[in-house]
Amino acid sequence: MYNPTTRLLTILELLQTHPLISGAEISRRLEVEPRTVRRYIMMLQDIGMPIEATHGPGGGYSLRAGFKLPPLMFTEEEATAIILGLVASTWLNAGHDAAAIEGALAKISRVLPVAVRQKLQTVTAHTTILEPTRQPPPDASRLLELSGAIHDSRRISIEYKSFNRAGTRRKVDPYGIGGFQGHWYLIGYCWLRRDYRTFRLDRIENLQVLAETFEKDPTFDYRLFMEGKESEGGFVARILFEDDEQTIRQSIPVIYGKLMETPEGVVMVEKHDNLESMARYLASIHLPFTVLEPPQLREEMQRMGERLLRNARSAPARTTSPVTVS
Repeated sequence: MYNPTTRLLTILELLQTHPLISGAEISRRLEVEPRTVRRYIMMLQDIGMPIEATHGPGGGYSLRAGFKLPPLMFTEEEATAIILGLVASTWLNAGHDAAAIEGALAKISRVLPVAVRQKLQTVTAHTTILEPTRQPPPDASRLLELSGAIHDSRRISIEYKSFNRAGTRRKVDPYGIGGFQGHWYLIGYCWLRRDYRTFRLDRIENLQVLAETFEKDPTFDYRLFMEGKESEGGFVARILFEDDEQTIRQSIPVIYGKLMETPEGVVMVEKHDNLESMARYLASIHLPFTVLEPPQLREEMQRMGERLLRNARSAPARTTSPVTVS
């Protein structure tokens, strides 16, 4: 279940936390045969670990008295690369055991300086992968810079090259970093396009974190936005209701969207893949609301309303009485 490197690290931790531990106990914890434990002990001894064996009843393995492993010292970039690599191996289904990787992450995090640990927590908190990507993880220093801007709600300035390599200078309010559709992306509000956009990280140049701050939209979920981009023809709808949350929850099943309290009112965020179907559903809700986005949904509702108005117009005067079928 565990890979050899993780097992060796686990044995070292057990030896540091136990004055004496039996081979049977190590075997049980690692879920391996006793002979495999002996092989791992020999591997550690071969690289200089002063592990001593005590034979007979009550025997086991111990580190030589007074021996302490030197503390791990990483730069921010090194620690970010290690943590992201471990996390990505679970995100990308790389075949490693999730519990083992979580254990390794916890061990590394414990020995990091507090400031570095907090920065790494910021990176993982604002990074999501929906599917395997063809590209390796982004540059660690770039991730630290972007995740710091996201955490502090700092506006950024970037030069972005489109698919035809034409570059434009833009200001962006960053919300998250994601891996999907085979690439790594920054998700944020683009002031040039006046809308939320995705930006491939490998096309971002001359990144600058500005002194300007911005107020995050509490109804915008960059993960949902990513999912909407990932689904062909999909979109994320944001609907602002005028009633209180309790009234809305009585009218809208929990399976439809996610309700969020905002200063303007209650907003429903719903991922959907069909404009007409979403418009029909909204038309069935007997509550006042405003479609915040996408604009295509507003247009679809307008077309639907015009059709209903046409069909609701008075019928022309009849010269004969209508036939009633019983």
